[in-house]
Amino acid sequence: MAVDTARDGAAGTPPTGGPAGSAGGPTGSGGVPRDAAGAGHGGGCACPTCPHGVKENRRRALAEFRRRRDELAAGGGVPVALAHSPGASRQWVSDELAQAAHALSERTRAEGDLWLGTVWRRTVVAVWGAVVVLLIGQALTAAFGAGWTTARTAGLLAALVAAGLLSAAAWLHRARGGVLAPVVGEDNRLSTSRTVAAAWVLLVCYAVLLLALELATASDVKERDHLLTGLDLQRGAGLLTVLALSCAVAVVVRRTVALRVRAQRLQKVRADRPRAADLLTDDGGRGAFTDVQYVLVSSVAVVFAAVRLGRRPDQLPDLPWGLALLVVVSALTYLAGKYAEGGRPVILSVVRSREVGDLDAPIRTGDDIEIRGSGFVPPGAEGPDRLARMTVRMGAVHVHVPLVPVVGGFANPTDTVLTVPVPVDVEPGRVEVQVITAAGVETNRYPIDVQD
Repeated sequence: MAVDTARDGAAGTPPTGGPAGSAGGPTGSGGVPRDAAGAGHGGGCACPTCPHGVKENRRRALAEFRRRRDELAAGGGVPVALAHSPGASRQWVSDELAQAAHALSERTRAEGDLWLGTVWRRTVVAVWGAVVVLLIGQALTAAFGAGWTTARTAGLLAALVAAGLLSAAAWLHRARGGVLAPVVGEDNRLSTSRTVAAAWVLLVCYAVLLLALELATASDVKERDHLLTGLDLQRGAGLLTVLALSCAVAVVVRRTVALRVRAQRLQKVRADRPRAADLLTDDGGRGAFTDVQYVLVSSVAVVFAAVRLGRRPDQLPDLPWGLALLVVVSALTYLAGKYAEGGRPVILSVVRSREVGDLDAPIRTGDDIEIRGSGFVPPGAEGPDRLARMTVRMGAVHVHVPLVPVVGGFANPTDTVLTVPVPVDVEPGRVEVQVITAAGVETNRYPIDVQD
């Protein structure tokens, strides 16, 4: 099974035609590269100091890597001096691709850092866009309802205060994604548990702020007493239960993942940058049932609570216990999924690789061995720069797993099978084999016999 690395986000070689930031032709005034049309920072700009240049450099590097990988997979580009030795040529191809992958991984990392540093403006725009949507909604409902009320004014003021605080926080954390900073995990992915908890926290804070502004503007004693009763625990028990549970799940999940990673029971590979799809998928980009159901159920409950708050702005949203229990079941399912996911990679067997026409024989130095098992390629580590980090320990010798390209991906390594040569430095006799994955997790030790 070939590992597909053709999707966007895989690593590759730097573009040809000059160093980073200089490919793309003549420069404009001040040494700024310009494209053939002379458009400056845009289109084909490749300078390393602007977002367009960083993205263009990475796009060119990725295209060049794919071209080079497919060329080597077809047997082209190998030096004539190495063509007579399959082992030497395979090692040369692997080293070429590994160096190229490392070079482009730097470009990919630079693009991810730049994205985090610029997305904070979009988060601020999204926050103030939500305020505008609230204003339009209040204006429309006021026009077809009982008119503009004090509660509508307090709701708009509460939204303005909340948006101002979020904008200030986004500016303070502008290098880490702005408003997204609290919900980005240590693996540089959006955290499902933190995002759900943040949604409930924002809703509850807005509701309390709304009640506080209504209380500040109320002139009648009975009206103030009525607003204070809106904060009774009996009314908001369901909402507060869901809030406490979602925050607890976020904390427990973070602790659970950290402990399992340190115990080598879970493999985690850092992502290039956060994506919205992270909320619904696992680290490998595949849809995760536990994440999807938790986001869907929580989203429905948040929308229901927001509608209740809009209908009764004088009290905390009284979330029905039936809906609250549904969120509880969803949260527990998500938490159980976090305990169950992952697992340590394992070697099941090691056999001598046999070419067509080759005789059956014991394992000797210089032979290729096939390591069979599972979990060798962690989720999110399908890029060639991560595959090139895989190592096999044979006794005291560390052997880097060679990259074997095929059109559109790699035939070696894969998640279940690794093929590596037995180096001459391995002493004959009983030798223990152990795989070290790109996440730094070690498999079990599997003994083999190496003959003279």
